[in-house]
Amino acid sequence: MQSDLPDIGDLLFGKQPPVLADEVVRLEPLVKTHQAGMSLATAEPELWKHLPFALTDRSSVALLVERALQLREQREHQPFAIVSRSNGEFIGATHYMDIVIEHRRLEIGSTWIRKDFQGTAVNSRCKLLLLNYAFDVLRLNRVSLKTDILNTRSQRAIEAIGATQEGVFRRHMVRRDGSLRDTVYYSFIAEEWPQKRKALEGRIRAKDAGA
Repeated sequence: MQSDLPDIGDLLFGKQPPVLADEVVRLEPLVKTHQAGMSLATAEPELWKHLPFALTDRSSVALLVERALQLREQREHQPFAIVSRSNGEFIGATHYMDIVIEHRRLEIGSTWIRKDFQGTAVNSRCKLLLLNYAFDVLRLNRVSLKTDILNTRSQRAIEAIGATQEGVFRRHMVRRDGSLRDTVYYSFIAEEWPQKRKALEGRIRAKDAGA
């Protein structure tokens, strides 16, 4: 291993975990005080159709936050709240997860965005912030994303930000209703990121311009 590579564990889980922001959104480490904002999403049942969790009431919000904080403590996930830079409104959440320090890779997942912000550049902005930090600061080799094969909207969104589809893991997970899920995997790799970044930045500009 190269001696000049940054310490992923210290950067992600040290005393000053990352806060990622642009002029529109801020990704800040999830804490219990975000529960009030997260509770707004309990009125949007369609958000949870393809996710392995569902926020249906305040109790489910509290349990999800508690689990996310446990995963951070175990250095397995770094969960972020997505908030508006202009007014602090809670928009959604996303995680760095499946973090494998030895091989310098992780996954971006458990992402959800409130309905009012879907179709905007918010998702692309969040992915750009997360990918920039992953490749430019953490100096990772690979970042993966995955989604349910039935979640065609998510697949389109992942493909739109420039991720490369790698294949389908058959019978990969069990859904909340007990059915078996096939999972579509995507990735970005370090060598491709500079060019992919330019394309993603262009997509954000087009979204902001209403194209």
